Amino acid sequence: MIIYETNKNWLKDITHLFRSWTMTKIMRTVLAIGLYTLIIWIIEVAVFDGKVFQFSASIFSLLGIVLSILLVFRTNTAYERWWEGRQQWGALVNHCRNLAITAEATFPREDHAEKHRLAVLISNFCIALKEHLRQGTKIEELLLLNENDKVKYPQKEHVPAYISSQIHALIQHQYKEKRITGEDVLNFKPQMQALMDIAGACERIKKTPIPFSYSVYLKIFISIYGLLLPFALTSEIGIWAVPAVMFVFFAFIGVELMAEEIEDPFGLDCNDLPTGTIAETISRNVFELLDHTHPKERKVEENYAKIF
Repeated sequence: MIIYETNKNWLKDITHLFRSWTMTKIMRTVLAIGLYTLIIWIIEVAVFDGKVFQFSASIFSLLGIVLSILLVFRTNTAYERWWEGRQQWGALVNHCRNLAITAEATFPREDHAEKHRLAVLISNFCIALKEHLRQGTKIEELLLLNENDKVKYPQKEHVPAYISSQIHALIQHQYKEKRITGEDVLNFKPQMQALMDIAGACERIKKTPIPFSYSVYLKIFISIYGLLLPFALTSEIGIWAVPAVMFVFFAFIGVELMAEEIEDPFGLDCNDLPTGTIAETISRNVFELLDHTHPKERKVEENYAKIF
């Protein structure tokens, strides 16, 4: 995700656009439609002496209004999906922190091993969910796997769900060992259930894109509009039709492609959610709350100690 400060530097913010692969596709398409319009103008002037393509531009004004309304709906739908994804990951941050705080308050003070195990499981749930919403969990990214985890995780189709079950099992083990009370288990329950509720909501966002027929209709509409517009403008404004068509097409296809980019907010595009950063933040917060050094910080400390 591109990080920027609002209301700071107008020109610098504009340069951020060109870091996006979507913007690269937009510019390539706009240049192609500009070249196409130039060819239409050359044929109109050089071959037919400006007497063939006599289209009225008024119909394109009406079609442009219709297309604009459709694109507004398209953009709003895509942004709602992006924002809902951000809300779900924001809720995940809160529930993971609350789960760690509850464990720190209720687990016996001397029970460092179980607290550490819970911190590992919560961290791995977030890391696993991040990749589960992309192309599948990468086991090598998970933290401090024991031998049983290394065997079990690759066998699971839904690794976040399995890690969630491990968190439930850990809490139940604490209860059966009489280290926490039944009331404590009830306090844990909302946070533990929220993990899978959030995972399910994110899966719904990912697996339910805008209806295919609607998406295809918009693509056809924009394509035909862009291909026919040069015939109307070359007969009215001549060579100036080239920049005019490019600008109109830039507006329409840009909105459509940006909507396509953000409607799946969990990927690796420039404007997708920074789920990797959020997962890392949760992991560090949880280890800190449960009074343990984060594994990555521990490695740095160990390497530093070896040097000196």
